[in-house]
Amino acid sequence: MYDLKSIRENPDAFDAALARRGLEPESAAILKLDEERRGHVQKLQDAQAKRNAASKEIGKAKASGDETEAQRLMEEVAGAKAIIQSGEEEERRIDAALREILSTLPNAPLDDVPEGADENDNVEVRSWGEKPSLSFTPKQHFEIGEDLGLMDFETAAKLSGARFVVLKGAIARLERAIASFMLDLHTGEAKDGLGGYQEVLPPALVRDHVLYGTGQLPKFADDLFVTKNDFWLIPTAEVPLTNLVRESIVDEADLPMRLTAWTPCFRSEAGSAGKDTRGMIRQHQFSKVELVSLTTEEQALGELERMTNCAEEVLERLGLAYRTVMLCMGDMGFSARKTYDIEVWLPGQDAYREISSCSVCGDFQARRMNGRYRAKDGKEINFLHTLNGSGLAVGRTLIAILENYQNEDGSVTIPENLRPYMGGLEKIAAG
Repeated sequence: MYDLKSIRENPDAFDAALARRGLEPESAAILKLDEERRGHVQKLQDAQAKRNAASKEIGKAKASGDETEAQRLMEEVAGAKAIIQSGEEEERRIDAALREILSTLPNAPLDDVPEGADENDNVEVRSWGEKPSLSFTPKQHFEIGEDLGLMDFETAAKLSGARFVVLKGAIARLERAIASFMLDLHTGEAKDGLGGYQEVLPPALVRDHVLYGTGQLPKFADDLFVTKNDFWLIPTAEVPLTNLVRESIVDEADLPMRLTAWTPCFRSEAGSAGKDTRGMIRQHQFSKVELVSLTTEEQALGELERMTNCAEEVLERLGLAYRTVMLCMGDMGFSARKTYDIEVWLPGQDAYREISSCSVCGDFQARRMNGRYRAKDGKEINFLHTLNGSGLAVGRTLIAILENYQNEDGSVTIPENLRPYMGGLEKIAAG
């Protein structure tokens, strides 16, 4: 959500930001509605003042026996009330129109976000690790899992339809091990730019206003699952974690506030027909360890770098080669001002695939949910700046391990850092 004051003060900059997003100018329409609204507010205030003044005089007129004046004043009060009622209705209409425009406009990008239309225009920032040199033709993760008898898409389809999977045995345990490893890393002692996140177990069902707060509603309703009694299944733990500060004021001394959660996530994958139809890359239900930070404006960009490093560290400790890219305008999310995607190498696909997306959102989400902080002077109240990132997508990390650690005999070697979480198991093999 945008600050109307900033649009009034610099409409050209606002329209320029929208233009970078490929959108038409909106400042003229917004400011016209804003002017109308302020005119009605003034009209209402004048009518209320007139009503209050006349109401006080009615008693005096009656006390003096001047019934004619009392009647005139009562008619004046009635007229002022009618103006107030119609004015309030008009103000609500204008507010709704303003809200409709502002709630569907994406966040303004930072100056260093590269221009571009889609993922082909993203800019590589850095890379890490060596791609595995396999002496055999690598399989994709679903081939590995099915051959081991531990990844069952057919049964999942009977239970729930397409884009679901049943994991079994050591692969099911491996997914749990990956999540536990990530949580332990992120919640560890804050040092060397890592750790320091507080673990949270939030609800997986939320109400409309919570999704509105982080920007999923109203624009992306088709990407979500909703129950018959108006609960929405979370598409990411970013939604409940960020909303923990909705309609509240925190102290600046408590910032940055860092939160992490391992949750199921649910997405309808609207518009993804034909994409990644086999395997676990794009599912309706998946799990993710999410990272959320709440900061001041001054802390936000440094926190984005830190958060991205925390996500990268997971891959480095698992020995998985990756590259980090800065998203261009056309590939960046609705609420983001700047985003880094981390892409892990998948030998079975002979390609890098996204495994984490870390974004800084400015005060865009905080304005939608009214999340604020009190400055150290105890007087100034400002909107929080919010950040979110995957640390990491657990299912995609499982995919990366299966493909990068596969052996010619069909077995999969367990990365050393995960073996304590697997009861010391070193390899997953058939039988």
